[in-house]
Amino acid sequence: MSWPAAIAVTLGALIFMEFFAWYAHKYIMHGWGWGWHRDHHEPHDNKLEKNDLFAVVFGTINAGMYIFGAIYWDALWWAALGVNLYGVIYALVHDGLVHQRFGRYVPKNAYAKRLVQAHRLHHATIGKEGGVSFGFVLARDPAKLKAELKRQSQSGEAIVRESAGA
Repeated sequence: MSWPAAIAVTLGALIFMEFFAWYAHKYIMHGWGWGWHRDHHEPHDNKLEKNDLFAVVFGTINAGMYIFGAIYWDALWWAALGVNLYGVIYALVHDGLVHQRFGRYVPKNAYAKRLVQAHRLHHATIGKEGGVSFGFVLARDPAKLKAELKRQSQSGEAIVRESAGA
């Protein structure tokens, strides 16, 4: 595979992952995978969460992509690299910046603040139903997310925590 094609496949996979992550978060983690994801939405003092099992599953799939890509189809190897890069970005942004799992950091950058606000609004609902902002790297305007939470609360689609300010 040529370098331009390899770079295109890698970047394509990296970009695709934000949309896959949104889908998986909304329909798997807040669906049939809620049993693993629930503790991520509840206060606790544990270093690890059941939710971290998703990283193990997705990491195993990614490793398989590298292996099969190296043996059978090198485009799959480059796609695995894009998926892997997204995983690193996810860990730094979601686990590091938003949830402060690697130490305290107060974002000063407007984009980083928006990501943190959007994800906090995601955690504003109680239970798996309803909610906003299921992506990890792209975040909608927090004012629009608050309005959507308010609408969901009023319609009974979601139970919103009092501290959320929606």
